[in-house]
Amino acid sequence: MIIDCHGHYTTAPPALAQWRDRQIAALSDPALDADPADPRISDEELRRSVEDNQLRLMDERGIDLTVFSPRASFMAHHIGDFRTSARWAALCNELVARVCALYPDRFAPAAMLPQSPGTDPATCVPELVRCVEEYGAVAVNLNPDPSGGHWTAPPLTDRSWYPLYEKMVEYDIPAMVHVSTSDNPAFHTTGAHYLNADTTAFMQLVQGDLFADFPGLRLVIPHGGGAVPYHWGRFRGLAMALGRPPIEEYVLGNVYFDTCVYHQPGIDLLLDVVPARNILFASEMIGAVRGIDPDTGHHFDDTRRYVEAAGLSRDTLAGLCEHNARTVYPRLDALLKQRGR
Repeated sequence: MIIDCHGHYTTAPPALAQWRDRQIAALSDPALDADPADPRISDEELRRSVEDNQLRLMDERGIDLTVFSPRASFMAHHIGDFRTSARWAALCNELVARVCALYPDRFAPAAMLPQSPGTDPATCVPELVRCVEEYGAVAVNLNPDPSGGHWTAPPLTDRSWYPLYEKMVEYDIPAMVHVSTSDNPAFHTTGAHYLNADTTAFMQLVQGDLFADFPGLRLVIPHGGGAVPYHWGRFRGLAMALGRPPIEEYVLGNVYFDTCVYHQPGIDLLLDVVPARNILFASEMIGAVRGIDPDTGHHFDDTRRYVEAAGLSRDTLAGLCEHNARTVYPRLDALLKQRGR
C-alpha cells in the first residue's frame, strides 16, 4: 500500500468557510452569530469536493489511503476564545469524519483540537476523546503555537501539555505537530511559519526530556522537519552542548518526519540524514504548493515521484510508504487489518 499520512480537507464546500466568516463576524456583533445547525452540507456535496480533487489525484499518483484532517490553515486557533475554537473544531472534525465514512477505504480521520491562546491544553481532551470514540480518529493535529506566529505558548515539553499527552498515550494515537495560519505579518503562513514551527518543535524536544515521562508518545513533524535535516549537525552539536544524550537515542525513538518536501534534492537529503524508519510518506496534496514545477513538468506535491527516484531498496521503500505509518499509527493499522488489508 501507499499510505499518505498528511492530508487536509482543503476542498470543503464553500458553505463551511461561509459559516466560519459568520462566526468570526459575531465576535464583534453577536447578532451575526452562525446557526449551530449550519452549514447544511449534503453527502453529494462532500463527494464532489473530494472526487474531483483528492481522490482524483490519489488515483493518478497511486496513493491508496490518506490520513485526512481538517484544513490546517483554517484551524486559526488565535481567533476568538476557547468557545470559538471548540465550535469550529467540532464542525470541521464532523465533516472530515463524514468524508471518511463515505470513503472508508481511501481516508482515515485525524482530528484538529480546540486550542486557544492562554487556555489550558487539558480543555482539548474532551474533543480528542469524542473524535476517537465517535469517529475512529487515528491521530490528532497538535498546534505548538495557538497564538498564530507570536509564540506565547510554553514549549511542547512543558507540563501543561501533559494531560493531552496522557490521553494520547492511553488511546495510542500520535500527533502531527502542525501550526495554523500566521497572525504575524513577519511570517508568511506556509513559507515561513510552518517551517519555523517544524524546526522550533524539534529543538524544543532536543532541549527537554519529554519522552522519559512519555516513552509511548509519538510525534510526527511535517514538511520534512523544516530545517532539521539540513542542520542535523547543528542539532547534534547543540544536544552535546546541553549535556543531552545523542538525539538518535532520546528523540528519534518517538519523533518522525514526513516527505512533504517538494524537490528531489530535498527528499534525497532527508533520506540520507534521517533513519528510514523515522520517515513516513506524505504529500499534503492540494495544500500550500499546488502548481506544476516547470523544471520537471510535474506537480511540486507529487512526492511519490521523488521517493521512488531516491534509489531506496525495495524493503526500505515499502517501509517508508506503508509499514512505518502502520507502526506510528496503530489505530490505522488495526483499521486496515479489520478490512483485510
